[in-house]
Amino acid sequence: MGYQAEMPRGQVKMKMNVSDIGIIGLGKFGLQFGQTLVELGRKVIGVDANPDNIKKAQHIIPFVYQADAGDKEALQQLGFGDMSHVLVSVGDSIAASSMISMYLKELGVPQVWVKAINSDHQKLLLKIGVDEVFIPEHLAARQLANRVAMPGFISELPFANDMSIKELVVRRWAGKTLRNIDLTNRFSVQVISIKKSGDRKYSFIPKADLILEADDTLMVIGYNTALSKLDP
Repeated sequence: MGYQAEMPRGQVKMKMNVSDIGIIGLGKFGLQFGQTLVELGRKVIGVDANPDNIKKAQHIIPFVYQADAGDKEALQQLGFGDMSHVLVSVGDSIAASSMISMYLKELGVPQVWVKAINSDHQKLLLKIGVDEVFIPEHLAARQLANRVAMPGFISELPFANDMSIKELVVRRWAGKTLRNIDLTNRFSVQVISIKKSGDRKYSFIPKADLILEADDTLMVIGYNTALSKLDP
C-alpha cells in the first residue's frame, strides 16, 4: 500500500476526489474506522502527528501522512477541503478536536464527524457546527443493552460487500409517488424510510401512494450497481 511519512512540502495542494474520506487521528478508534472503510472499498486518507500511529497505520490505510492537523494550512495542502467526510478522533484533547473541526467546516467539508469524550464536549462541537458527534462508550452501551433487552436484536446489518444503504434527495421525482417510480421492480431497490422536506426525523415504511416533493430525502437499500443508476 502507498505510504507518505510526512505531508507534502510547499504550497502545492494535493488533488483529492470528493468521495475521499479523511481521518484525523489514527489511534485505536480512528485506525479501526479506517480499516473498515478500506475493506468496504473506500479511499481513505489518514493524518496523525504521532509517528508511532503512522507506522501502525501504513499497512492498513493506503495514504497516511504525518502532520499537525491543528494547522489549517496543512489541512488545505492535504486536500481535506475537497473530501466528502472527515472523521476527527484526536484522543482526549477537547481544544484540539474543536479547533480542527472548526477549520474543517471553514474549508467547506460537507460532513464532519467527531468523537467526543463527554457530553459537554459533544455540546461544544455541535455549537461549532459539526454534523455528527458521538461518544463511543455511549453507543456501545446502548447496543449491548438492546441485545440484552431484545433477543435477536441486530446492531449491524449483514450486507453483502456490493450492497448499501443510501440517502437520495428528491429532484426529478418531485410530484410522483413511490408507486410511480417503482424502484423495487425497476431496480430491485427498496425504500425503507423518508424524511419530508423541512422535517428532522425519518418516517419508516412509507406508503406507496405518498407524493414526493422536492428536497424530500429517501433512505433506500439495494445493490451498489443499481443505486449508482438512480437519478432522483
